[in-house]
Amino acid sequence: MSAENPRDVRNSIDAWLPPEMAERAESIGVKKAGLDFWTMLALGVLAGAFIALGALFCTTVTASPLPYSVNRLLGGLAFSLGLILVIVAGAELFTGNNLIVMAWANKKVTTAQVLRCWTVVYAGNLIGAVATAVLVFLSKQYFFGAGAVGKNALTIAQNKCSLGVVQAVTLGILCNVLVCLAVWLCYSARTTTDKVVSIIFPITAFVAAGFEHSVANMYFVPTGLLIKAFAPPEFWNLIHDSASSYAALTCMGFLRNLVLVTLGNVFGGSLMVGLVYWFIYLRKVSRPNSSAEA
Repeated sequence: MSAENPRDVRNSIDAWLPPEMAERAESIGVKKAGLDFWTMLALGVLAGAFIALGALFCTTVTASPLPYSVNRLLGGLAFSLGLILVIVAGAELFTGNNLIVMAWANKKVTTAQVLRCWTVVYAGNLIGAVATAVLVFLSKQYFFGAGAVGKNALTIAQNKCSLGVVQAVTLGILCNVLVCLAVWLCYSARTTTDKVVSIIFPITAFVAAGFEHSVANMYFVPTGLLIKAFAPPEFWNLIHDSASSYAALTCMGFLRNLVLVTLGNVFGGSLMVGLVYWFIYLRKVSRPNSSAEA
């Protein structure tokens, strides 16, 4: 490296610095918004399935009767699998794609492109997550642990459908602040290891804290609904419970939760992360003429 250019970005093994991360985020946002429909949809389906696998892992490891904080920590670590798969394997996740607003704010993509991307990816995420929920149900994985996994899935889904309006929105806001920060940190990464480490702590934090992620809920709640509606009598006998104990767990409860949490996710990711970093690093600022006399 020369004295004039002490940090050769192309050859450095150091992490990208925040101003460079912002440029990468903008460039990637342009590429995401420009994907053709079928590629965008397919990548969205993959992301929905990947997040569902993280949610499945989380449901399984938290089925044990451990102290609350330990249980939540293990669940968060397990759920991190979802975003690791999305980032490293390659997929399009609605919540992470809220950062496209950085390119939008600099007029690199249009409002129509942003809305198209979000809509197609959201639909793909829903397809992938629900399809995974159906496969998991058909596998009867909910019987594992003498029915503890299924009972935990029902409890998680019931609790989500029981959230109040303000609570669901604010939990969604807080969640996507952390998810988008995880994605933002990945823009600093040069290796797979960098990306995995960048993801684990923010994602573990949001799950442990009980925040709400719209795409994760596309798996959690349908899984509970499927068990409630179609689990055989032997399952209910196994857990000494009945479907009537989960009155809040309905299709309308799922739709209500999904709408509220999605609104919160958009606000948290787009405004509180994307536009904040755009304002700091990408906003065009008029500077005084350096040759002007003081």
